[in-house]
Amino acid sequence: MSAIFKQLWFRNPKESSPYINDIAVRIRAGILLIIPLYLGLVLYDVSYTYRWVVDEASIHDTYETNWDGQIIYSAEVLRRTYDYTVQTWVLFYALFEMLVSLFVFTSRLSPTILISSLLAKRMPPVYKPLVVKRFAWVIGASLITVCLVFFNPDTVATWVNAIFATPLLPTDENFLPKDTGIVMVWICLSLMWLEAILGFCVGCQVHHLLVRLGIVDKPCDICRSE
Repeated sequence: MSAIFKQLWFRNPKESSPYINDIAVRIRAGILLIIPLYLGLVLYDVSYTYRWVVDEASIHDTYETNWDGQIIYSAEVLRRTYDYTVQTWVLFYALFEMLVSLFVFTSRLSPTILISSLLAKRMPPVYKPLVVKRFAWVIGASLITVCLVFFNPDTVATWVNAIFATPLLPTDENFLPKDTGIVMVWICLSLMWLEAILGFCVGCQVHHLLVRLGIVDKPCDICRSE
């Protein structure tokens, strides 16, 4: 147990080019899969469920009928509003998880890395270079950042306008396309499902492609041979 707390999912934390246990990585992806599932349910509720709230105590008969002979009732009807404070904090936590994974020292701050390392301790480790996973997590952090902007467009617009001292972005409407949130959630859900269930790292494959194109100069010999 002490070795797990000391090494986490690393083969040897002191290596110049660290290797991590891919089994633990897949377990962690399965744990974090909860986040895009939760956000997907939130966006489904916002987009497809009933947006009007009727105060039943305010319903009363007007003693009038419409052209079809149906009774007309009067009621107080309110339009639902949405507060994304909780979702924003969830996204900040997801961003925190992506960023602390990038380095050996900061990895010790991640609860999910510790949990996944403990769960993987009874299985034979499969070590892969941290560099390719790091590239995948940078992609994940970028997608999460877009989601944060989507859920907080007015705040982001206010900051941008204050920095440039000009109204570049509207503060009374979302300047991102309305389907941005759904698209980002589906992408994150798909990438994490592929990692957790199939062991297929899309970000790693993009890294390999960039190496082949000569854009990135940090090849993964183990990954290339698979």
